[in-house]
Amino acid sequence: MRGLKWVGGALASVAVGSATLAAPAARSFADAAAVVRTTTLANGMQIVVWPDHNIPNVALYNWVHVGSRNEGTGTTGLAHFFEHMMFNGTSTHAHGDFDRLMEAQGASNNAYTSQDVTVYQDWFPSSALELVFDLESDRIANLAFVPDVVENERKVVYSERRLRIEDSNAALLEEQVQATAFLAHPYRIPTIGWPSDIQSWTMADLQNFYHRNYAPNNCTLILVGAVDPAQVFALAQKYFGPIAQRDPPPPVRTREPEQLGERRLVLERPGQNPLLHYAYHAIPAADPREPALNILQTILTGGHAARLHRALVEEKKLAVAIDGGWSEGFDANVFVIHATLPAGGSVSDLEQALDAELAHVVKDGVTDQELRRAKNLVAADFWRGVQTINGKARLLGEYAVMHGDYRLLFAAPDAYERVTREDVASIARQVFNADKRTVGVLVPTPGGNSHGNAGAHPDAGMH
Repeated sequence: MRGLKWVGGALASVAVGSATLAAPAARSFADAAAVVRTTTLANGMQIVVWPDHNIPNVALYNWVHVGSRNEGTGTTGLAHFFEHMMFNGTSTHAHGDFDRLMEAQGASNNAYTSQDVTVYQDWFPSSALELVFDLESDRIANLAFVPDVVENERKVVYSERRLRIEDSNAALLEEQVQATAFLAHPYRIPTIGWPSDIQSWTMADLQNFYHRNYAPNNCTLILVGAVDPAQVFALAQKYFGPIAQRDPPPPVRTREPEQLGERRLVLERPGQNPLLHYAYHAIPAADPREPALNILQTILTGGHAARLHRALVEEKKLAVAIDGGWSEGFDANVFVIHATLPAGGSVSDLEQALDAELAHVVKDGVTDQELRRAKNLVAADFWRGVQTINGKARLLGEYAVMHGDYRLLFAAPDAYERVTREDVASIARQVFNADKRTVGVLVPTPGGNSHGNAGAHPDAGMH
């Protein structure tokens, strides 16, 4: 996961002229903030609860404030490794107990890692609330480090890297561009880690990482569903309260120095389709211009009616697919545009046409119709998200952790509706600066198509 992204596929049924699409629902949604309750335990654990009794189920997200940006030389990939390790038993629960006990109550779980956070997810009937608190607190306090289990998970992670990165032309190009776009900041580290680090982590590395980062004062616990906040807080005190607060992890102080000119890299790999990847330095998730940048992203790459798809895929036929996204993080990350060309396609022709489209946005801005369409797509995607307790929990956590205040979630529909054409043009002028971009090109070589062009990201994996 790379932070909050409301943009999605094309929604042709959304009326482009609906200028007040979100207004009534947004007013009602803003009132829902009044039912959310929060507390902070004496050990520093933050807890946010949104009661929703439409169904007798609960969604729990434990946001651990550690990702690949918190790693260093020799220990890359540890945040993702612990996404796996945290399901492998504790000093009080044997390996396999976590899944077995939850499944017996009709519950399920998963986890994901990003550059900024590691998030553990549980979905369960409200009757299993105390069991889940028992299990979640136990693995924060008492994770077991059994050598055979560690080595098995090391092999799993290394295989995952080969499958998802090294066997995917698109994912490998993205990894190389990211590492080139950042010279100093740890966003240059791949979430899954570098191969030699995965092979060489020591037991001391693992234990130090766990004790430094898996502390109650480094967690934000989000619950949405059929719960009573007072009961949640009492159970949190019972199970998480006795876990001692630890010294906070060292802050990431490094700021990426200003990029002074375009950077380029070229990969040659067996395959059929050339690939082009742009990465522009952008803004952090908490920046107030976040809505404008996500609207711009939607205008450019949100669905088949988006500007770049129409111009470069449908009209000029220089690409067979073009997409983009912004990695929303604690620090300023990159806005990327990536394209797959037809076999034998000209990268230089596509670059020239893509540069012209971006220059047109910078010079002339976007149209009223494009702005309205993007707002409607964003609003439709948002309301779909908050229809479920899982969607509510995900968004509530993203705003609480990545944006710094869960209450901003309830103001988000209005914030997006207030975005103007000038707001979009202004952020486009800042971001689309050729001197501050990194360009990656993958040139296919003979040898078949053993390397796929669509890569799964390691932060989307299941444990």
